[in-house]
Amino acid sequence: MKISHFICCLILLTSCKKANNQLTKITAKNIGIDSLLVPSKSIDNMIAPYKEELTADMQEALSYSTISFTKKATNRQSNLGNLLADLCVEVANPIFNKKTNTNIDFSMFNSGGIRATLPSGNITKEHAFKLMPFDNELVVVELTGNKITELVTYFIKNKAAHPLSKNINLTISDEDYKLKINGETFDKDRTYNVLTTDYLQGGGDKMNFFKNPIKLTTLDYKMRDAIIDYFKKVDTLQSTIDNRVIIK
Repeated sequence: MKISHFICCLILLTSCKKANNQLTKITAKNIGIDSLLVPSKSIDNMIAPYKEELTADMQEALSYSTISFTKKATNRQSNLGNLLADLCVEVANPIFNKKTNTNIDFSMFNSGGIRATLPSGNITKEHAFKLMPFDNELVVVELTGNKITELVTYFIKNKAAHPLSKNINLTISDEDYKLKINGETFDKDRTYNVLTTDYLQGGGDKMNFFKNPIKLTTLDYKMRDAIIDYFKKVDTLQSTIDNRVIIK
């Protein structure tokens, strides 16, 4: 009995021993996608109604423009940048006011975030998606006077037509400047509510002055949706180069 027990235990130990598996080689194979792959008609037929519905929705005229809106810069402004900065304040301020019982002082975005132009003629939802293909959310940051100074310094040194809303009147002379916000001389001892995107608030495009604000208010509202909502409520789009930025 003792010998048989020993043999049984030996068999169990041997069978329970884990195999020492090791990865010794990885192989890969390229599978070419070419004209030999035939599309499935059944899948195409299934998708077709949804594709037609989506195309019709994207091509629906929301507004109209008598001019083309582009990023062409004049005095560090563009008619497209001015349009976007202004419409975002107009559409977002009621949401912000409802949340905080205060108002947005001005908006600032980045020129690089504008990815298309708007033609003259009918303006559609497709134009809005091409203009703003990202799911950037609108946010409002409460900034100190020192942060506003950093913002203006960035704008001057960057020399790009970053969109600023018409609440701003910035006169640049050499390395000096004069700033008014909503018609009042900039007060370094107070705070200001600035509308921007969550991407820029996180330091995108090196706009680090948006980081660590006194208060951050999320609006749960995509910038693209704000653009579409504005297009829907305005018959004819209008925007010009004005005195929000003056270069002397």
